[in-house]
Amino acid sequence: MCGIAGIWGQNDARPIEEMNRKQKHRGPDGEGLHVQEGKGVLGHVRLSIMDPEGGSQPIYNEDRSRVIVANGEIYNHADHRRRLVEHHRFGSTSDSETILHLFDENGPEAAALLDGMFAFAVGEADHLFLARDPIGIKPLYFAVKNENGGDNTIYFASELKAISRWTDDVLEFPAGTYYHSGKGFRRYYTVPQIAPEDLPPENLQVDELIRRVRESLEAAVVKRLMSDVPLGSFLSGGLDSSVIAAIARRHKDELHTFSVGIEDSPDILAARQVADHIGSIHHEYIYTAKEIMEILPEVVYYLESFDQDLVRSSLPNYFCARLAANYVKVILTGEGADELFAGYDYYREYQNPDDLHRELHRSVTRLHNINLQRVDRMTMRHGIEGRVPFLDTNMIELAQHIPPGLKLYRTPDGRRIEKWILRKAVEDLLPHEIVWRKKEQFDQGSGTVDLLESTITAATSGIDFAEYAARYPRDRLRSTEECFYHRQMVNLFENPDPVLKNVARWSM
Repeated sequence: MCGIAGIWGQNDARPIEEMNRKQKHRGPDGEGLHVQEGKGVLGHVRLSIMDPEGGSQPIYNEDRSRVIVANGEIYNHADHRRRLVEHHRFGSTSDSETILHLFDENGPEAAALLDGMFAFAVGEADHLFLARDPIGIKPLYFAVKNENGGDNTIYFASELKAISRWTDDVLEFPAGTYYHSGKGFRRYYTVPQIAPEDLPPENLQVDELIRRVRESLEAAVVKRLMSDVPLGSFLSGGLDSSVIAAIARRHKDELHTFSVGIEDSPDILAARQVADHIGSIHHEYIYTAKEIMEILPEVVYYLESFDQDLVRSSLPNYFCARLAANYVKVILTGEGADELFAGYDYYREYQNPDDLHRELHRSVTRLHNINLQRVDRMTMRHGIEGRVPFLDTNMIELAQHIPPGLKLYRTPDGRRIEKWILRKAVEDLLPHEIVWRKKEQFDQGSGTVDLLESTITAATSGIDFAEYAARYPRDRLRSTEECFYHRQMVNLFENPDPVLKNVARWSM
């Protein structure tokens, strides 16, 4: 996991050196720069996961006609490498070098052949190529400037804070898309739109779907155990993180798990039970209201968002990532299960199965700049890599086939059970009370919401919501608490406008 940056259209290395400094937290293990005379500059900061000794970037192909800087992990790189070594000489075991040689062979279509999470740039002769993974797990931002009336200059970086100083018109690079400077943008992946069958739970085909959910999830976790450095798992005690940790523990002789919250919060107590059940090496951190307020400006700065729900849920993520960084460099998370299997309370508002199916599809397509932004920023702030097995593309496609009534299942007595089919698929892995535990969002289960209520009220007492929100109508501020986070962003960033313009909302 790393940070990338670049300019294409001019040769000034100073902006890239500054971008690298702004993103150094993403890559504390190394730094590199490539200057392509007359064309551009590519930069890289490295968190060494695969081939820590030999995988420094930028990476060049054999005749140095192409160069790559990459952020991410490619889970099928070994399969590609076995074929590519027949025609290419590898200088490392890095998965990023596999991307480069795959590009040598397939050009822009290489992006669609990759199974993983990534954002990368390839420079070749007169052209720049950029690509982002199918779901947008790894971030990428870009801007196009016309400087001094000449040709357009392209700026790009992994984080808004790195690029915002150099241009006001920053855009998020679309997920599942690549860009070639000679051919433009092309979408290579979209979340499948599949009409599921309407199957009652007693139908024999349901048992087959349950089996496929389990097999797909097992495969998704196992492929994400690929690492040359220590790996662990977040463990909130909820279903999603618990099942990821349970599967990983089956394939690892030793697994570190991490949980945070206030003393005796539901998450802390449930995580202890799961850790004991699966036999993990468990670590906890108990935080206070004072600590939340102390780290809040840092969370807002690295998160690059003032969205109230996102900031709240980022607080326990920050503490958990900080704790995990003392022991591992790769972490598994349960992100994505709620969107695939109807885990959130608001899904209960949908009475029509077709409407629920459409909303779940929309939810997955919106993850890239909301919950996945939180996962990426909080882990990378502490120099660790977060991996999300539920968002494996095979898992996503399977979930689109599953009838909504098997996700949000109505019992004979009228109750509605969220993520029913997922619970059925994993009920042998965990204690019954964990498998059937009611969904609580991370900021709720960890106790963060309870701590915030009084502390945020005191901190925002001097803010006039109506007056402040009227000053920033474009940002659609929803509460005094959100104004408080917004004000911090305005003060923390030297050029806050392009950062504020990229703040995403779940439904607005």
